[in-house]
Amino acid sequence: MRRIKGPIAAVTVALLLAAIPVAPGDGFRPVLALADDGDDGGEGGGASAGEGGGGAPSFGNGGARPPRFLRQILRPFGAMRRTAPRRARAQPQVVNLPNYAEREIVAIGLTPADRAALEADGYTILSQERLETLDQTVLKLRIPDGLSLEDARDAVRAINDAATADFNHFYRASAGDAGECEGPACAPLAMVNWPLGDRNCRPAVTIGMVDTGINGDHAIFEGADLEVLRIADETDPSGRQHGTAVAALIVGNAAERARGLLPDSGLIAVDAFVAEGEGERAAAYDVVRAVDLLIGRDARILNLSLAGDANLVLERMVRAAVEAGAVVVAAAGNDGARAEPRFPAAYPDVLAVTAVDRRGRVYRRAGQGEHIDLAAPGVDIWTAASISGARTKTGTSFAAPFVTAAAALILHEEPGLSPAEVAERLVERAADAGESGRDPVYGAGLLDASGLCGAPVETAGK
Repeated sequence: MRRIKGPIAAVTVALLLAAIPVAPGDGFRPVLALADDGDDGGEGGGASAGEGGGGAPSFGNGGARPPRFLRQILRPFGAMRRTAPRRARAQPQVVNLPNYAEREIVAIGLTPADRAALEADGYTILSQERLETLDQTVLKLRIPDGLSLEDARDAVRAINDAATADFNHFYRASAGDAGECEGPACAPLAMVNWPLGDRNCRPAVTIGMVDTGINGDHAIFEGADLEVLRIADETDPSGRQHGTAVAALIVGNAAERARGLLPDSGLIAVDAFVAEGEGERAAAYDVVRAVDLLIGRDARILNLSLAGDANLVLERMVRAAVEAGAVVVAAAGNDGARAEPRFPAAYPDVLAVTAVDRRGRVYRRAGQGEHIDLAAPGVDIWTAASISGARTKTGTSFAAPFVTAAAALILHEEPGLSPAEVAERLVERAADAGESGRDPVYGAGLLDASGLCGAPVETAGK
């Protein structure tokens, strides 16, 4: 028999469909629905457009398959639909942000004679401030015209062997994707067995954080012991989204939907950031000053939900903070598994925190490496929005507060512990994840706060 092709075939199919007897109420209604409606009966209607989907067109008949002869007739039409050209997706625009100030050097340990010699060579002292923690002055220098940044840095280092100088690196808040709320605020707490409801569990430990601006008038901070200080340029203030979200995770009101981990603790937050397009950045000069300020205020724990390049001046400041007895917790960064380690998380003696989702899977953009110490919830975390209410946030920035809060509970029980001993306690109790033992993805494993200051969270949210 000769095959019918082209438009005649389509007319023939239509006539055949119209001729099919349909009993009243049997639900068999021939509807042409091609592969991107899904024909596998799975959740959400099967395969979506662009994901394959499978064979012949499906029918809106409650899952019943059409007669075999019709499936054979219609199969070529399904193939035609699947081979249709796809619309190209718009590629995201990549914005390459600078990693450091273009003509600036930051230095500590320079004597008055050193400074005078540098000024004579064409350097300009843009700003300087005494660091009580180091008992030294940090300077921000503009380099002479015609001199490369590398040569200028080397020249500053060479003028005094005891001095430390580096680029004025930029550090950015370690936030990732934002999403919609997919569950109760207590779900991440349950993942780490967070203790709730014990009125004796109120750590009298001062916590410090360096971040963006914070909306202190947000309802979640009502009654909170929160102090917000700003040290960066007032003419170009940072936004308040990131800092508000991180602070709320630490000391947010327990009565709010986005409750905090330690609502009865004190928090000193230093805004060291300035606006940068749609985001924010903090210069090494300002991060160093902020850490010094917090150590001067007797902060026992520092939450640094920020990440950037290695900087010798910042490294020296972080080391001094640890030597002063402060536990330093930092976000691993969100540049992906193949990125170079981000700092300050990768400095020795800093607790580097990666983020996992509610199934315990590592966040797809989290940094990895041998420096990773612990994993904590950091995907779709329900926390405060910048103006009012709450929303979910994702990134290693929002995992770090869980470790910060756990460190506070440990110091509450054993205030005489050193930063290294606090870190050891946290690592020892971590729940192994990923490969057996410590690994570059999860570190020692998922944070486990069970047994710290009260009962686990199972009774919360009921």
